Amino acid sequence: MGLARCGRRAGSDREAVLKKSLTGGLLLCLALQASAAAPAHRLVSLAPHLTEIAYAAGAGTALVGTVEYSDYPEQAQRLPQVGNAWRIDFERLLALRPDAVLVWSGGTPQQNIDRLRRLGMRIVEVPTNRIADIPVALRSIGTLTGNVATAARAAAEFERAIAAERKANAGKRRLSVFIQIDDDPLFTVNGAHVISEVVALCGGSNVFADLSQTAPAVSMEAVVTRDPQVILSTDDTVTEPYAGWSRWPRLTAVRSRTVYPMPSDVVARASPRLVQGVRAVCAALDDARLRLVPSGIQSPRR
Repeated sequence: MGLARCGRRAGSDREAVLKKSLTGGLLLCLALQASAAAPAHRLVSLAPHLTEIAYAAGAGTALVGTVEYSDYPEQAQRLPQVGNAWRIDFERLLALRPDAVLVWSGGTPQQNIDRLRRLGMRIVEVPTNRIADIPVALRSIGTLTGNVATAARAAAEFERAIAAERKANAGKRRLSVFIQIDDDPLFTVNGAHVISEVVALCGGSNVFADLSQTAPAVSMEAVVTRDPQVILSTDDTVTEPYAGWSRWPRLTAVRSRTVYPMPSDVVARASPRLVQGVRAVCAALDDARLRLVPSGIQSPRR
């Protein structure tokens, strides 16, 4: 791509941000031309879990910008933020002069990805919808930034830990589970969400796995009808979720006191810390199995 073509590409987007940053756009375009195959040394991450993955892959020193809630590890909190997972300050992002932008496939709004491409950004889409996607993402970002060995070690460690948890929980009595991600309004996740996969690994069955939306709102009546044996609350604003659910004594999870708070960052984020989330969920279900036995409450059939 020559200088003239770079100039035409930068000038083709008439948005205000590019009008203000034409010189920067030309320089960025030339930089991408010169180093498209070279390791990326200046990254912006547009999702908190991608920030975590970048650090785990050894690419933390390459990060120059993140988005809101990118709070782990601690050093990520000191990076400039260019918006949140949905709304981006494109002028501020351009000013950071990234040579690659990490976006979440299926999570980062497509209009933001399209606009970044029009601005000449090098987009790296990282799918992280399943547990198995995490080591793939680690290795991909390691390759992107020249940290292949560090990323490979992190990916292998994650895979070993997940395999150990999968083996330890295989064959355990299955329990029906309601996953609460917000209490007002009441939100859950369907079977396509990584939290649902974690529950399944631990021997649980998401009672709303069949819904079409990934994170749908549900009614209290629907929860009562499906009558879960366990309730897992990832809503960090509710420190004692049992207190709220105690108003519904008909629920099996209330009668058996199998309502558990879960740390949302390690349960809901598809990052290497998901291993901690798996352990927390499996420990809760193990406790629930003990509590459910005396009451004679039956588990769902396999």
